[in-house]
Amino acid sequence: MPPLSSLHGFSDAEALRKRVLFDLVLETFKSVAGGPPEHALWVPGRLEIFGKHTDYGGGHTLVAPVPRGFIAAARPRNDAVVALHDASRREQFVIDIHQTTGPADLPSSGLADLPTSGPADVRGWRRYALTVVRRLAKNFPGAALGADIAFGSDLPPASGMSSSSALMVAIAATLVRLAGIEARPEWQSNVVSPWDAAGYFACIENGMAFGSLAGDAGVGTHGGSEDHVAIVCGRADHASAWTYVPPVPVAEVRVPEDWRFVIASSGVAARKTGAARDAYNNLALTVGALLQIWNTHESPAPSLRAALASGPDAVEWLQKRVAADASARALNLGDRLEQFANEDARVVEALRAMQQGDATAFGELSQASQDDAERLLRNQTVETAALVEIARGLGAHAASSFGAGFGGSVWAMVGKDDAQSFPARWLAEYRPRFAGHEAAATFEARPGPPLTWIA
Repeated sequence: MPPLSSLHGFSDAEALRKRVLFDLVLETFKSVAGGPPEHALWVPGRLEIFGKHTDYGGGHTLVAPVPRGFIAAARPRNDAVVALHDASRREQFVIDIHQTTGPADLPSSGLADLPTSGPADVRGWRRYALTVVRRLAKNFPGAALGADIAFGSDLPPASGMSSSSALMVAIAATLVRLAGIEARPEWQSNVVSPWDAAGYFACIENGMAFGSLAGDAGVGTHGGSEDHVAIVCGRADHASAWTYVPPVPVAEVRVPEDWRFVIASSGVAARKTGAARDAYNNLALTVGALLQIWNTHESPAPSLRAALASGPDAVEWLQKRVAADASARALNLGDRLEQFANEDARVVEALRAMQQGDATAFGELSQASQDDAERLLRNQTVETAALVEIARGLGAHAASSFGAGFGGSVWAMVGKDDAQSFPARWLAEYRPRFAGHEAAATFEARPGPPLTWIA
């Protein structure tokens, strides 16, 4: 199997990292499966350039794959077992496919290495893996899902770059291929394009139905599909704009040659569990509440963006309706509506600025996006706000936090000549202010390749 290289869209430095990761995954697979894999693939993390919490409301986003992610190697088994091996952590997880459903379609553990008292016992990356296997077994009954899978990652976990979504896509895409699911009528009648596949993978995560493919509990988050679209449908050296519910491509633009994205992970985990999950889900629930208000009084719309695009006075009408409703005011729905409308419009403007190579306009838009995140979304931490401030102080043309928020990462856009030194300078300014965040890291992140089959 040829390793990933600059021919796939990686820089020389990233290609070297991938060769090391690829060797680790192959060695792990051979040691646990007793032979070589039949298939291998690359699955990246996601850079959200613009589009903070707009996708599940049908809004615009501007996204790209990052050059860090997962490599997975796999081979089918003749039994009903999915055996997963994390080469990076040296952990394993064994799922008996026959035991992945229980009362109310929630998973019993079905695991060799965990107690069998219920789904709460399945935590971390194992829960994401179990969710994928459970959903595929439900939607494609009788599919030969048994597989040995080894994977490794160089993507910082819980950093806002969609490591959990990337892992789920890696497992789902692998099992779909190994089990021949793409040839089944249930797949072909629902998945007719790459963005349909991305949309289905998103529904595995959030638990929603996809066409005639019934939903289930998911992983407990109410996210959209921008992560999965960037992962599956992105392109090296390019950013792409989309609308959602369902995913629809808007435009693709090559990142200007003199522009370089640098990412700093704050060291504050952007988790989607416990209280953090509730805060994340609340941002989605408020979009749903706004849509419900609209649909109660006006012609029903499939998404908030569709409602706001229905007429020139739609935003003003909904703002007035929210202001007159005491419960809506208590939920800060006016702030959420303002942020959504502003950010949705900014994506189109940012796309135009990138097409024209207008770094000044791009920077002004990123500052407005960050200001709205801090003032209206209220999903920022002092660390992510400081990273934006430091990046601008070091001369970045633009900078903004991204992802779910409540921790995670920040991107900065710098000139090509500054890209080599900027990551270290950024980290050197940040770490003395926030001692104890040893997980903080920086790297250059010109868009890399999307999901790519190596073999």
